[in-house]
Amino acid sequence: MALPEAYATVTPAVPSWLNKGDNAWQMTASVLVGIQSMPGLVILYASIVKKKWAVNSAFMALYAFAAVLICWVLIGYRMAFGDELLPFWGKGAVSLGQKFLINRAKIPESIRRNDDGSIERETVPFYPMATLVYFQFTFAAITVILLAGSVLGRMSIKAWMAFVPLWLLFSYTVGAFSLWGGGFLYHWGVIDYSGGYVIHLSSGISGFTAAYWVGPRLKSDRERFPPNNVLLMLAGAGLLWMGWSGFNGGAPYAANIDSSIAVLNTNICAATSLLMWTTLDVIFFGKPSVIGAVQGMMTGLACITPGAGLVQSWAAIVYGILSGSIPWVSMMVLHKKSSLFQKVDDTLGVFHTHAVAGLLGGLMTGLFAEPELCRLILPRSDSRGAFYGGTGRVQFLKQMAAATFVIGWNIVSTTIILLFIRLFIPLRMPDNQLMIGDDAVHGEEAYALWGDGEKYDPTRHNSWNMPTYGEEVAPSPYITGARGVTINL
Repeated sequence: MALPEAYATVTPAVPSWLNKGDNAWQMTASVLVGIQSMPGLVILYASIVKKKWAVNSAFMALYAFAAVLICWVLIGYRMAFGDELLPFWGKGAVSLGQKFLINRAKIPESIRRNDDGSIERETVPFYPMATLVYFQFTFAAITVILLAGSVLGRMSIKAWMAFVPLWLLFSYTVGAFSLWGGGFLYHWGVIDYSGGYVIHLSSGISGFTAAYWVGPRLKSDRERFPPNNVLLMLAGAGLLWMGWSGFNGGAPYAANIDSSIAVLNTNICAATSLLMWTTLDVIFFGKPSVIGAVQGMMTGLACITPGAGLVQSWAAIVYGILSGSIPWVSMMVLHKKSSLFQKVDDTLGVFHTHAVAGLLGGLMTGLFAEPELCRLILPRSDSRGAFYGGTGRVQFLKQMAAATFVIGWNIVSTTIILLFIRLFIPLRMPDNQLMIGDDAVHGEEAYALWGDGEKYDPTRHNSWNMPTYGEEVAPSPYITGARGVTINL
């Protein structure tokens, strides 16, 4: 029996350059990263905030995911991974044409040539552009959504809707092109395996900057902001952790050895960091905190990201120990003693969990990047961390310089974008909306608890929904219990 044409070795849908395994893994990794945002961070944000902000927080993430995708395919992708316009920026163009999307994936500015002019390295994966465009979109989307964590509970939803596309185009694409798309930091040899700088440092710094310009929450919200559903928060955190295997495992653009190393290191670091953060909570506060464990998980994932496929697995434990302790000190000690941190209301502490952890991971990669692992995927064959001697002695300095550029660009660009939006739309909700929350902003509430949203309507029911004297009631197979719970008999 002849095989169906789809399984044939070479067909119009399976050109000779297509590797089905790489393509399948890259699309799987894309879905895993996408799930981190939708529904991962949507669920996490909705449950980690006060009940009155659950809908608004979830919607900010949901909107960003959709808005980033459209902006990405219209112009953003090729600003980040297209032909060079400036040493830190690509020429924007549409990524929707059939001829563009079915061709073999390629990052044009990634070519590195030897002294004799021959090509040493070039990023040309074994699958179509459509796969690469979507994979990189999921990274862009989660960066903006992580940033949102700094301004939950008070940023005007209209200002947020304007901010998302502007920040994507004028901030995110610069970091992505500079470090991944063949920009000046890429060719200088700066290492950012999967986004310690492009994603975590950028989102943390921009989030903190945005929190400054938007202003703080109400005093009552800032003093008491308990999660409305800790168990649902853990579900969102679990999606974030498991999705990170695609986040770092997809970074080599192939289902290869380095991808396997990255997945293992990612999980080792996250587990170590979680345990370290929890241990510190027990030592200093006498009890483990579930929210603290989630914070430790996040710092571990953010910290290992810039070096996940480039360091040995024992180094991943070192990363985890430091990512579970240094951001802990930053959040639990320095935050309470610094007047700047007290003034700027970073709702979920994105500065600590992502900026501090991402910077820490980027600098540690400048120390621990293993030469043999670096040769597997990096554009420079001599890349290595400072602990391995040779050219590695200057790698740490390169990592510091790149971090300075990313920090500076994100502070300036985020400030300009928000000041521009402020000319037309207030950045912060009015106090009357801040007092009420979701119902005032969206006309919706997260949970239909007993009495919530109920208005007395004498034409529809009496005060207790009980039959009046002499009124006949048809038998029902249901009993309504306490808090409106319906029990099927």
